[in-house]
Amino acid sequence: MTIPFIGPEAEAKLDWMALTRALAAGHDLPRAEVDDTFLYRGDDTILSRAAWIDGLGALVKTATIFPGNRARGMPTIGGAVSLFSDTDGTLAAMLDFALVTKWKTAGDSLLAATRLARPDSRRVLIVGSGSVAASLHQAYFAAFPDASFAVWSRTEDSARAFAETHGIDQAPDLAAAVPEADIVTCATMATAPVLRGEWLRPGQHVDLIGAYRPDMREADDEALRRARLFVDARATTLDHIGELKIPLADGIIARDDVVADYYDGAAMRRGSDEEITMFKNGGGAHLDLMTARYILDAAG
Repeated sequence: MTIPFIGPEAEAKLDWMALTRALAAGHDLPRAEVDDTFLYRGDDTILSRAAWIDGLGALVKTATIFPGNRARGMPTIGGAVSLFSDTDGTLAAMLDFALVTKWKTAGDSLLAATRLARPDSRRVLIVGSGSVAASLHQAYFAAFPDASFAVWSRTEDSARAFAETHGIDQAPDLAAAVPEADIVTCATMATAPVLRGEWLRPGQHVDLIGAYRPDMREADDEALRRARLFVDARATTLDHIGELKIPLADGIIARDDVVADYYDGAAMRRGSDEEITMFKNGGGAHLDLMTARYILDAAG
């Protein structure tokens, strides 16, 4: 039996809004069993994530994150994805790691934005100018085609190149750009907050993606205090990622301040036009599983 490999060529058959529907449907199934294993060596990380959803299948995804590779002219993130049959546990497919990661990461945030951002949002600010920022531009444009986009990065040359490549605005000053945005989506490698709560205004939606380690954060305490907080999954965010783990430990927020995750159904909604909503994209393996299954089905 030949095990199919789904590579980058499958991307031509994928659709951002169809993916959000697949992710929503995945959360209608029994709650996923998930487990994460982190190994560290200095700034380097090996992250193995496993998920099993009854009725959908199982997946193991291993990611290597080596920030020093940037200086070597190499990708900072690599890995492998294995998708297993729910019926008999056999290997159903191998999928391109970058393809699954791209669509899972941006699709996770996009599903949240369709529920938490104001439908009349007309300005999207992307904080960060790496590969995730590029997929966020694609994803958010699918749901908010009338919006204008801007990008800010700590590296001005990178932001300028990103803006020129994608035909969007470059925001030279983050403090000025944040209040002008209806949606602020952050995808940085910051370990200390870059987004300050004093810059936020009523009605905004904030999407936090970059932090994935216990010592990483993108938003400060004031931002968390001012916002209604949502996550993709409590099990893979609250005690694992510094964005929430640190302020929880410091007593800045309480666990009950997290209003909902995707398994809470209708509770994952904006309550008013004036509130600030904040979503932490933890990107657990169950989302990789839902995304991989969508990609395999779409690839035919």
